[in-house]
Amino acid sequence: MTELLKPLDTGWATASAILFDLDGVLTPTATVHERAWQELFDGFLASRPDVPAYRENDYFDHIDGKPRFDGVRDFLASRGIVLPEGPTDEDPTKVTVQGLGNRKNEVFNHIVSAGVEPFEGSVLFLEAVLERGLMVAVVSSSRNAPAVLKAAGLDGHFSVVVDGVVAAAEGLPGKPSPATYQYAAELLGLPSEECVVVEDAVSGVRAGHAGRFHSVIGVDRGAGRQTLLDAGATHVVNDLQELL
Repeated sequence: MTELLKPLDTGWATASAILFDLDGVLTPTATVHERAWQELFDGFLASRPDVPAYRENDYFDHIDGKPRFDGVRDFLASRGIVLPEGPTDEDPTKVTVQGLGNRKNEVFNHIVSAGVEPFEGSVLFLEAVLERGLMVAVVSSSRNAPAVLKAAGLDGHFSVVVDGVVAAAEGLPGKPSPATYQYAAELLGLPSEECVVVEDAVSGVRAGHAGRFHSVIGVDRGAGRQTLLDAGATHVVNDLQELL
């Protein structure tokens, strides 16, 4: 059982900013990503009976928290498959890394178009953070972060959003590199040491651990408490409301 943590236990209230991952931290869209990835690779592997089928743990082992096309490459590598890259605007019907990534994006957007309900505990924590005067930012590997924030009604809270589009434009490597989190801190005008990273993905926790951040709060949405601690989380909770 996870011990309830207070602000003084985690130290988040002594920071200047909270840098939130999006999918799985603020919104339950990580499960939507899981569904979209499974649909993508179930279809792709249907014509390859000699290759092991997509399994639930593949999402956490090879995809979770990474930029979309890195997730495609890493999953394919786990099956010993190498595909042509293709252009970034590749037709989603093409069997290339970019084509598969764009096909997954179509599936994801179709599901999200029905609306997104943010985690109640995360909203309460966000409100408490803002009431204390801390700055906030979203740092997501997804290229759909602005659309998801808007669908969840959270877009008005974040003036700084570093997503997959920003990372590509700035030439920033994706998680587990700390570069996107460090860039968000820079946009807030703060040193990394004054910013807390909040993550549910192993790659994201590793990104926070690799940078010189105030602390890294892991949110266990399925990766596993010990797994997140081993990846470098300072603290792990099941829900951000536990921090209040």
